[in-house]
Amino acid sequence: MTIGARVLKTGLAVALAVFVSGLIGFASPIIATVAAIFTIQPSISRSWQQVSDQLQTNVLGAVVALIAVKLFGHTAIAVGLVCIIVILISIRLRMESTIGLTLVTVVAVMEATGGEGWVFALQRFSMVLTGMGAAFLVNLLVFPPRPRKQFTEQVHEAYAELSLLLRMAISNELREDVHRNEKDKLHRTLRKLEERYTLFEEERTLRASRKLIKARQLLLSKQLIKTLQQGADLLDVVEEHYFAAPEASKWASRFDRQIEDLTKYHEQILLKIEGKVKQGAIFEPEEERETRLAMQLTDYLVEDSDDRKRLVFVASAIFEYSYHLRRLERLSDQVMQRDAEADGKPAGKSESVPEH
Repeated sequence: MTIGARVLKTGLAVALAVFVSGLIGFASPIIATVAAIFTIQPSISRSWQQVSDQLQTNVLGAVVALIAVKLFGHTAIAVGLVCIIVILISIRLRMESTIGLTLVTVVAVMEATGGEGWVFALQRFSMVLTGMGAAFLVNLLVFPPRPRKQFTEQVHEAYAELSLLLRMAISNELREDVHRNEKDKLHRTLRKLEERYTLFEEERTLRASRKLIKARQLLLSKQLIKTLQQGADLLDVVEEHYFAAPEASKWASRFDRQIEDLTKYHEQILLKIEGKVKQGAIFEPEEERETRLAMQLTDYLVEDSDDRKRLVFVASAIFEYSYHLRRLERLSDQVMQRDAEADGKPAGKSESVPEH
């Protein structure tokens, strides 16, 4: 079992919150540590947004709590009603993620105000601010999130899993339990890629020139995901239709060769995007082979179209995967050229998906 960066940073944020609480002289670091735990986020942009939202809703919650105590006193019903009001306000402001910590602030402020006065209520609120500040500093300074680099790594991870499954799809050589585990792993990686893309999309860019570069990178990243998903769809189609088709073994070598070419093409495109292949290298599979396959299937279906159309579904999925691969290569060429022009470098020297 490995310890992820976010797990480590949560522990460090809690430790820093406890340390700062001791320096300031807080009676207990519990509220500060809870605030630190709530504030840790997977990206700097999201962490900053979380601090901003938490600050607004916590100030609002503290004010509502102080007013409620003054008007209704410190009772269980009053605390419950204030919590309901604060939840409704947070939802109205579309800051649902801040509700947990805001309720902690409300209860802490009302408890302190009820028994010890407003000075202690403000002290409780300052504890929350301390925890939030500690978490943001840790997130900013310790292993700062790099969603673009992590996205690139996960693209290669997903391709490695997809490639293994596609190369064995027609031959069906993998054990069933291994195939099932690898396929589950592929789908988990694709879900993580979607999440990483969202973090990448949320990254803030100040310079106008960088905004254009980021927009192109987002477009390419979306196509990278789409191509991988199309490969995963091809796997599903092969499992559902190929083995149920009559005389499927007659087409095994042709389908297998076509899929092998496409998986190799996919790998070469990824290497090209990273700038690891020579300029001008051509990897695209022959379209004539796809055309021949389509014509052969058409002739095959003339004899018994209803019983043999399952193979058409397989071929259609192969052609769809091929289409998105070619689209990915064209898009990557355009993005690399535009990025190189923007940086004043020769085409082919810039990375379309930076790792910094």
